[in-house]
Amino acid sequence: MDIGKIRKKILSGEYEFRRHALERAILRKINPLDVKNVILYGEIIEEYPDDPRGSSCLIWGKGRDGTDLHVVCGLSYRKIWIITVYFPEKKNWINFKSRRR
Repeated sequence: MDIGKIRKKILSGEYEFRRHALERAILRKINPLDVKNVILYGEIIEEYPDDPRGSSCLIWGKGRDGTDLHVVCGLSYRKIWIITVYFPEKKNWINFKSRRR
């Protein structure tokens, strides 16, 4: 996936939060503006081209307060779908960009 194209869609309002992402954001107290910030200034750290729901990717970035966040998004029907959002856990990530094996 092309981060530039994803960002253009975000900036033009061509995106939606999936229900799961909204529920997780509420549960984890993640502000939607922080999700947008991650997409606009973060980087793709994993790609899932064979995702049965459509091509998707994992983006790492910082919330507006500097907190590390992960956002999974995909492209479907010419729109970016925010699939889920979460705070990465140190036990699973090296510097929050590389998975521990």
